[in-house]
Amino acid sequence: MIWSLLAVAVFFVLIALIVISIYNGLVKMRERVDASWSDIDVQLKRRHDLIPNVVETVKAYATHERETLEGVIRARNQAMSAAGPEDQAQAENMLTGALKSLFALSEAYPDLKANRNFLELQDTLRNLEDQIQNARRYYNAVVRDYNTKIRQIPANIVANAFRFEAREFFEIEEGERAVPKVSF
Repeated sequence: MIWSLLAVAVFFVLIALIVISIYNGLVKMRERVDASWSDIDVQLKRRHDLIPNVVETVKAYATHERETLEGVIRARNQAMSAAGPEDQAQAENMLTGALKSLFALSEAYPDLKANRNFLELQDTLRNLEDQIQNARRYYNAVVRDYNTKIRQIPANIVANAFRFEAREFFEIEEGERAVPKVSF
């Protein structure tokens, strides 16, 4: 009888240790998702801070391209006020498209294209775009791992019991894949 009670106690302790281990692993993965989202947010903030400098530099050369410049500022403001991965992704995709149009303007203005400040800003923004892309890729990988883990047995039992929810990927819109059309 004592052996059977001891076996039951060991069984429950073992189950408790497994649940604790799974729970801690899920918490760790959820924190990685949050941290990687924060990394994207930091890069996007840097981008939002840099855009007014680019627009001001272009304004000096392309005063009659007001619509394009206002579109960039409008897209930047929407991106800054977006909340959550889905809204943020949509707003950032619009901003990326507006920036493509802005840099396409530089082709029409040789003086602007040769301006040292503009070239430095463009290079900084290009590097920043690469960092944002890397942060998005990392975020999506972490979200993939997390979402997979909370759906696999036995982790899904613990995830459901403690209300771990799937996270959204940071995806680009279908229209973002197309090359922007520029006409003068």
